[in-house]
This record gives sequence, structure tokens and C-alpha cells, in this order.
Amino acid sequence: MTFLVSYDESYLADAALTRATEYADALDEDVVAVAVIPEDDERYAREKNWLEKDEEFDVQTIASFIHEQVVNIAPEASFRYERSPTSASSGIATELQRVADDERPSVVFLGSDNAGQIVTPVTSVAGNVAEDATYDVHIVRYFSPTAVQEIEASGDYPGETR
Repeated sequence: MTFLVSYDESYLADAALTRATEYADALDEDVVAVAVIPEDDERYAREKNWLEKDEEFDVQTIASFIHEQVVNIAPEASFRYERSPTSASSGIATELQRVADDERPSVVFLGSDNAGQIVTPVTSVAGNVAEDATYDVHIVRYFSPTAVQEIEASGDYPGETR
């Protein structure tokens, strides 16, 4: 079994990666973190704080930065990144679905501001990824220790704000 985590280095993506790692440790499963990086969208990359103020836009540089964040949270997780021709939710979701088709996870962990609004997922990445019935979806809406008694927390949890 594999747990796939959509990772964009946001607070809730950190929570999703942490949660997936806790479950994977308890169940002896693998974790794959995937980042989708829109090509040629410097504005999006800067909004995500993937680039330093004067740093030139480069997908490989961004991928390396995101990979470092994944390693800080989940050193045992595999990492991959994909390029998207657009920063639109539908384009990012399409890439995530393609990765899910390739990885064939048993569970996809999603943590995003939109994930909590999945009941109305018209433009949400979470909604587009969650509609695939070949895997379960674990939606992470807040960062806190797991409530599953058999799963021990893998480390300290950051505060509620970043």
C-alpha cells in the first residue's frame, strides 16, 4: 500500500504529510509526497513563497526547495514533482490524478484551504482529486495530533499559525 500526499508546502499540506507519515509508520506503508509546480507562473510561485525575493523562477530550484521541506517533515517519504501548464485548480488536480493513476495509492491525503469545503468543490483541487473512486481520500482540515490511539505522534506539532 502507498499513501500519496499532495504537497505544496502550505500549513495544511504539512499537516497532511505529517498525518500520512503517522499512519504509514503504524501500518508499515510507504508515503509519496507529490508537488505540482505550474510552469512559467512566477507570480504563483512567489505567492506560495517558493522563491526568495530576488530569486529567478526555475522549476528545478522550486522542486528542490519543496523537497527539502518534505524531508524535514517526513525523511522516509519519497518525493516527486510534476509540471502543470497552468496554476488553475483544474490543471493541478489533473496532474495529481495522473500521479495517483501511476502510483495507485490506497489513500490520498489532502490538506488545503479548500479541502474543508469539499461539499462544494466546484473549483477545488481537493474536489477534483476526491472524485476518483479508485482510492480513499483523507482530508486534513487542521493540524493536531492524531486521535487514533494506536498511532503515536511522530514528533512535535507546530503551533496553529505559521
